[in-house]
Amino acid sequence: METLSEVSRAALEEDDLHRLIQRVVDYIAARLDVAVASVLLLDETAERFADEVSAGDLQLSSPGAGDWPVTVGACGRCARTGEPQHVTDVDTDSDYVAGHPDVRSEYITPIRYRGRILGVLNVESLRVDAFGEYDRAALDAIAVQVAGSIHLASVNKKLEEVNQELERLSQLDGLTGVANRRAFDAALDREWRRAVRDGGWVSLLLADLDHFKTLNDRFGHLYGDDCLRRAAAVLASSARRATDVVARYGGEEFAILLPGAAPEAALALAETIRAGIDALALGVTVAAPDESTGPQVTVSVGTASARPSAPEADAIVAAADRALYLAKHHGRNRVEVALQE
Repeated sequence: METLSEVSRAALEEDDLHRLIQRVVDYIAARLDVAVASVLLLDETAERFADEVSAGDLQLSSPGAGDWPVTVGACGRCARTGEPQHVTDVDTDSDYVAGHPDVRSEYITPIRYRGRILGVLNVESLRVDAFGEYDRAALDAIAVQVAGSIHLASVNKKLEEVNQELERLSQLDGLTGVANRRAFDAALDREWRRAVRDGGWVSLLLADLDHFKTLNDRFGHLYGDDCLRRAAAVLASSARRATDVVARYGGEEFAILLPGAAPEAALALAETIRAGIDALALGVTVAAPDESTGPQVTVSVGTASARPSAPEADAIVAAADRALYLAKHHGRNRVEVALQE
């Protein structure tokens, strides 16, 4: 009962499957009269053992240098048949594969959850016929508890993965696939504080598509959405560093955060983005040959850079916005720079 209680406690306290199993076999090896306790987990096909976690005084070797199909050994026989295997003397069992020459007997019981065999619990002894009826019943009960613990750990892991994916999706703009405003604000705050601490540069680009509303009204929202996606792809492919953040700031406006980038690097990237959007010829290719295409969609970019000392990042956003206004005012399809000290 104490061992079962410990298995239950481990299931509640451990969120990592390997640590959970290690804790269980450590406890079995320490509390029960066994030389080795191990749990062998099956892969998704249930045709081979994918992982083994063991504890005890002996170091066991695995058949096939770790590639262990269920067609091999007494553990494999247990996994195939779903029945406990009591090997009273390893010399008399034709399927037994020696993991250590000093082992004389072993007991293997399936770890089964709702009819599906997840693996086996294996205990080995230095004595012949070491596992009596009471011992085997206790180990069977432990295997049932381990099965529930493994299932719970698996469910928790899947929930964690789902939550991580939901969190990731919550920070993306649904149309363009780049970061959304929420993710950008968080990244700016994080990187700004880091730069205050380290004394490094932070650069920010605000990019607004020129004549987009005209294109959207003339050719429709579906084409407008496609243009936003294509423009976002240019921005994302241009800002390639792992720390760069490309975000849809709102409507047809984008923000590119460049942690550690000096003004020269920010200007060079802004020019690359401007040229890349210009090369798309957005709005030109959809017009019929006999009609005027209207203004081509280009991009105006305002850049600002700073070595921050104040705790708030509002100043660099305002500076980049002023530079963007100048780019629009001076004819669009251009880059303007504002150095924020």
